[in-house]
Amino acid sequence: MDQQTDSRRIGLVDALRGFALLAIVLLHNLEHYNIFGSPADPPAWISALDRGVFDTIFFFLAGKAYATFSLLFGLSFFIQMRNARRRGCDYRMRFAWRMLILVGFSQLHALFYNGDILLLYAVCGLILIPASSWRNRTVAIVATVLMIQPWAWGKIIYAALNPGYIDTNNGFAVFAASAEEAGRTGTFLQTLVNNIWNGQLYSNFWQVEAGRLFQTPALFLFGMLLGRLNMFERNDLNTRRWRKALLWGLISAVPLYCLSRFVPPLIANVTILSYYCIAIPMLYNFAFMVVLVSAFVLLWFARSGRGAKWQTLLVPYGRMSLTNYITQSIIGVTIYYHYGLNLYDKVGSAGSALIAVAIVAAQLIFSRYWLSTHRQGPLEHIWKRFTWLNAGKKQESNGLFARVGENV
Repeated sequence: MDQQTDSRRIGLVDALRGFALLAIVLLHNLEHYNIFGSPADPPAWISALDRGVFDTIFFFLAGKAYATFSLLFGLSFFIQMRNARRRGCDYRMRFAWRMLILVGFSQLHALFYNGDILLLYAVCGLILIPASSWRNRTVAIVATVLMIQPWAWGKIIYAALNPGYIDTNNGFAVFAASAEEAGRTGTFLQTLVNNIWNGQLYSNFWQVEAGRLFQTPALFLFGMLLGRLNMFERNDLNTRRWRKALLWGLISAVPLYCLSRFVPPLIANVTILSYYCIAIPMLYNFAFMVVLVSAFVLLWFARSGRGAKWQTLLVPYGRMSLTNYITQSIIGVTIYYHYGLNLYDKVGSAGSALIAVAIVAAQLIFSRYWLSTHRQGPLEHIWKRFTWLNAGKKQESNGLFARVGENV
């Protein structure tokens, strides 16, 4: 495979990662970085506009952006592992060390924002080490079982057999209340101190209770499998594969949406309801994510493998995903939290979406500028340097694939 083809394929992955991060920034701004609020008594037309913006963005992106981001994390692992094997290196322990470094980044991020995902990524990423030696069939089976949410279905079955059993699955709520109050009223130091304990417990309890402890490793495995199947290379076979994925994603998403939207009001048992609202929406979001990713890839392929103009604009944003992910949170909390501009209850969804666009635009400009003189973003560079600590120069160099492998 020639270098130009490799470069285009990497550009596609970076662009898709940039798209996922853009969507995450939009969602975080609509949520005001977990201190939900809105202006009191806005004019009717503004209220209608805000509702329309919120519903539209959440319908298309909520749950799908995270899934796409996670899928690409697994793909990056595959690329790193493949490159190491080509050099005759065993990358497994190096990757475990890399996940430990990611824990450090997660603690930095969690100081500012109580919605960190990096700690979960670091923990769940360890499944990729043994999975790297599994056959494709085994990877697909394990990923599918995890995606189905076996714990949630076990709870549903148990509650159906024991009607008196109550589990509202909201242990995160007490920590959420404290973290949100700190964001609304606390000083900078008070917010950081609260995030060290309550913010992290809020974030991690919620992610476990929301099913992400099963969903995330499943997506990592699916991403690794996509890498093994070479799905991001433009050819006739992959074009047919992505078209089939798009079709089956659409066929699956429609009934799953109906099940997630119309069945919950019919469920009286609070435990069954709590876990049903995890299992089915998770599958719906996965199906919709397949639709979005397939459409994105097919559009890229349709432009001679070079992508549409708006897609190529996202490439530098995706190349610096770790830097941009952490800095967008720092910018966002400064805008909405009490110690900053305190806008959490002063702007509605439409205004928040505009703020998100401004954040992304600023980060895009910075990313293009930075990458004009550097191979990687600043945090990506630090992550790579620590990953290959005490390694030889030859091992440290990843060649063309380095930039994909160094992204979240």
